[in-house]
Amino acid sequence: MAIVNRLTVDGRDYFLPEPVTRLKEEILRAIQAGGGYVNIPPLRGGPGIDILFSPGMPVTWSQIDVGDSVGGDEDDLEPYPAL
Repeated sequence: MAIVNRLTVDGRDYFLPEPVTRLKEEILRAIQAGGGYVNIPPLRGGPGIDILFSPGMPVTWSQIDVGDSVGGDEDDLEPYPAL
């Protein structure tokens, strides 16, 4: 299982890979300083996005367990019992 972190800022979701400890610290410092830009890295490649964080801005973190495969093998499925 892989863990994906979801950062929700003002109602918009951003999905991030581990680790996020440093990013959380940067966001907290920006808010404590009265506001500042923090670069949010993308889940897969690319430059990321700069977000202006400020006091009072709604920010939430959550973690999502993502399985390695979406479906299982058909052999793993049990048939419905006969009626």
